[in-house]
Amino acid sequence: MVNNQVPKVLIFSTAYLPLVGGAEVAVKEITDRIKGFEFDMITAKIKSGLADQEKIGNINVYRVGFGFNLDKYLLPFLGLKKARSLNKKRNYKLTWSIMASFGGFLGLRFKKKFLDKPWLLTLQEGDPLEEIKKKVGIFGFWFKQIFKRADYIQAISRFLYDWAKDMGAKCPIEVVSNGVDLNVFRSDFKVRPLQRSDLKILTVSRLVKKNGVADLIKAGQYLDFPFKIVIIGSGSDEEKLKKLAKDKGLKDKVVFEGEINHRDLAKYYSSADVFVRASLSEGLGISFLEAMATGLPIIGTPVGGIPDFLEDRKTGLFCQVNNPQDIAEKIKEILENDELRKTLIHNGLNLVREKYSWNSVAQKMERILKKL
Repeated sequence: MVNNQVPKVLIFSTAYLPLVGGAEVAVKEITDRIKGFEFDMITAKIKSGLADQEKIGNINVYRVGFGFNLDKYLLPFLGLKKARSLNKKRNYKLTWSIMASFGGFLGLRFKKKFLDKPWLLTLQEGDPLEEIKKKVGIFGFWFKQIFKRADYIQAISRFLYDWAKDMGAKCPIEVVSNGVDLNVFRSDFKVRPLQRSDLKILTVSRLVKKNGVADLIKAGQYLDFPFKIVIIGSGSDEEKLKKLAKDKGLKDKVVFEGEINHRDLAKYYSSADVFVRASLSEGLGISFLEAMATGLPIIGTPVGGIPDFLEDRKTGLFCQVNNPQDIAEKIKEILENDELRKTLIHNGLNLVREKYSWNSVAQKMERILKKL
């Protein structure tokens, strides 16, 4: 017997944990903190060995597909069949698509079958918008329908808010950013002394072109003090980046740590001296916020959602896009100017604690769900 007293939400997501990205982390952090709702999710299996059904946090996760990357392309079709079956048993009050991708197409197809069920769309996209448009290709008309047919849109940055408008969204749009778990990523507010014999420059990102990791590696050529560039993450460009480090004579200076459990990242932030992500595009950038929460000064590019939290010379330093020499200059400035470093650390900590805790983000999302 279905308990109709507790509103049930059906989430559509292209991927989900243990496959990790900013969007997946956000969904778990938010749903773990929201009471009074029951959450189910339909997602693509993508990787062999993952369970067809399991509970992760507060979400009952249902995976469709065969355990290959192709599954995401099948999600709008296999997912709709699963959604209709679940809806008969669960009688969902609303649906929620994570990003205007394959989960967005599934949400659109479900909306067309069940017009009475409100549909929330979350925009977490970090890829360049021209690249997204290129991928969508001949499906451009249907892609725009995702924005036009949604009943409410949550964008994690002002940049994505503007994109939703440009794509023809007519529904209410609200900026609710991603956040940080301040119990995990924390600082005692004391500025750590620099170990100048072993300075650590950290980046945490998928190893793909848009995150500018190649530019950070190239910046190492212009640094004239003992340093290590620590790179956390995996991705399609990994071998190319390792070859780049070797070709630039930086093999011993660049450390590839691979994929790290998200909750274990805090110790890497805490042991570093500066965080750099020279993004070519960015939806928001959770790793910047995590770095700030652990007392790290940050360097980023003025693209996408980064200007939402990075105010130059107040909460971080801007570096130029595709400019390794400028990245190196900004790293030197932070490490050589103690007053500037302390200012960036203190202001960054204050900003994250005031605006970017997952608790406050979850409260805003709960209000949206109740409204719908």
